[in-house]
Amino acid sequence: MTTAPTPSEPGRPVDAGSADDATRASSGSSDRLTVLIAGDTFPPDVNGAANFTERLAVGLAQRGHDVHLMVPAASRHHGTFFEQHGGVTLTVHRLYSTRWPLHDWLRFATPWRVQEHAEKIFDEIHPDVVHIQSHIVMGRGVAQVAERRGVRIVATNHFMPENLLEHTGLPKGLRAKATQIAWNDASKTFHKAAAITTPTQKAATFLEKSVAVTGVLAVSCGIDASHYTALTTRPEANRIVFVGRVTAEKQIDVLLRAMTLLDPALGATLTIVGGGDLFKQLQATSRDLGLADVVTFAGYLSDDELRRTLTESTVFAMPSIAELQSIASLEAMASGLPIVVADAMALPHLVDEGENGYLFEPGDSRDLAGKLTTVLTKSDDDYLAMRRASLKMIEGHDIERTLSVFESLYRGQPVVPSTDAASDRAH
Repeated sequence: MTTAPTPSEPGRPVDAGSADDATRASSGSSDRLTVLIAGDTFPPDVNGAANFTERLAVGLAQRGHDVHLMVPAASRHHGTFFEQHGGVTLTVHRLYSTRWPLHDWLRFATPWRVQEHAEKIFDEIHPDVVHIQSHIVMGRGVAQVAERRGVRIVATNHFMPENLLEHTGLPKGLRAKATQIAWNDASKTFHKAAAITTPTQKAATFLEKSVAVTGVLAVSCGIDASHYTALTTRPEANRIVFVGRVTAEKQIDVLLRAMTLLDPALGATLTIVGGGDLFKQLQATSRDLGLADVVTFAGYLSDDELRRTLTESTVFAMPSIAELQSIASLEAMASGLPIVVADAMALPHLVDEGENGYLFEPGDSRDLAGKLTTVLTKSDDDYLAMRRASLKMIEGHDIERTLSVFESLYRGQPVVPSTDAASDRAH
């Protein structure tokens, strides 16, 4: 069989599959697989990686697979639970965890106990394939057990060092070195995988350079666009919306300062959906900037409330500099919103400039304000054309396509990686 790359072979390409892998991954049934998904975050956590892991597990279960999840306990209660997610029952193995002291909700399983628990779970369920969503704690331990047992490993990267380093307490002068150490550590786990994915081609290229592999596949996290509603007319008010964690790498302060530069005649308002460690600080910043009557900090919303907020908005803004895809941006597009996003990391793949939205210079509030103004002052016909363009672009991110790609990867079958819609039109 084709062996997975090892840490001693840093430049070896990722193997998308072999005949022996495919036979093992479909043992017992040509259709039904036992899939163990392991990650460091899962609902009730609210973030892109947790949301994707849930959608993946639900979608696979709906297709008839036996899906198990191995994740940190969300509280002191740990053990194996049968949990309802998306209308299906999932078997969730929640390991004892402790909260990271510098973060408001992040919890990690005890690293030296992960392999012990994984061995027991492997003995119980005999997984055909494991799909790790993180290399940090859970994915690392599960990958080590899977490698010893000859179980196929698929790895998806949602990690950007910027997302974690701000919660380490490290001085900024040490963060570059810490980033390199983090990627070196990640490399050891990713080299155990038969296939590695990340949500966009730009993120795939970035990961290849960071962990010294080739052949990383771009597979969209995907969403079910049918869950979102797009207006066929222009909203009566100019409502700008941001959805995401209220943390430093999202650069929400840039968006707040952009709001002070908009023409008051536009009557534009901003709704910030989400929570995080900077929530109170940014509320204070908003008041200091004189935006108390303009900006609403909505906090966490239910799925229905979020979808209604997106439907009723005029334009979506994402100033973040560390997005590997941005599910929130996809949700906005599925709601028919033009998007204005930072020209950073993987966000540009969502924008066909001037068609469904605009890119702005990261950190530049004036440029962001200018691009928002461009959208808000368009004629009704031109604005509605942007809405239709967002809806058209979202078709390439259908969750059913994502599920089919992962099923093929689990079985060791060849796949055609997803491509970026905006990039396709540019070439």
